[in-house]
Amino acid sequence: METLIIERSEGLVTVTMNRPAKRNAANSTMFEELLQIFRDVEEDPEIRAMVLTGAGGAFCTGADLSDSTGPIMDFDIPAISRMRRLGDVALALHAISKPPIAKVDGLAVGAGLSMALGCDLIIASERARFSAIFARRGLSLDFGISWLLPRAVGMPKAKELALLGEIIDAPEALAIGLVNRVVPLEELDAAVDAWAQQLATGPTLALSMTKRLLNDSASASMYEALEDEGRTQAVNFSTADTIESVTAFLQKREPNYRAR
Repeated sequence: METLIIERSEGLVTVTMNRPAKRNAANSTMFEELLQIFRDVEEDPEIRAMVLTGAGGAFCTGADLSDSTGPIMDFDIPAISRMRRLGDVALALHAISKPPIAKVDGLAVGAGLSMALGCDLIIASERARFSAIFARRGLSLDFGISWLLPRAVGMPKAKELALLGEIIDAPEALAIGLVNRVVPLEELDAAVDAWAQQLATGPTLALSMTKRLLNDSASASMYEALEDEGRTQAVNFSTADTIESVTAFLQKREPNYRAR
């Protein structure tokens, strides 16, 4: 790919946004390639977890405002059509049933912050910085952040971050629940690898259904949540992974999950 580095290893795929001279600002090519890889990750039964990160000391600084064919500047295509294309990328990330981890170093702003929040887990270096910067560019929210941000930090804090567009540092991001962990830069790779390996060797189907239950919980009643839990658990009872887990527990060993 032109703007992404793709690395695969034993059930894990690492996707690195690779435009370091632009601090990984996403041009039209990057958005197209992200859409392709997100769909590939979901469809490939050999992939069981994903890490999304950026090259050169930044995660992603949002859409490249200088790109004449990007969602902001391509005036040959109606604006709503351009934004729906961008929405397709956000939906493709959201639809990945295998758990993605965002590994954030440096800036994650605008659509870059949206992309990090679109992952299930976020581990950041101590020098990471975050901003829903749209208002400072004369823009409203996009790439799903209006849905993602309140679920991460609550509505009052989400409004503060979105309306003021201020940049916050990693310790504050951790304090408000925007990220899961903050570690020294030299420990970032190891921390992400540990979680990624745990997810990639875990019970893939059970994890995917757990993710769906949590994503759907905000719009479900307690009765609906219990029904959904019952249906997914009934599926688990019939899988090789659950049989292996129980067998491993009884034999006092670690389970070896294989189901897709």
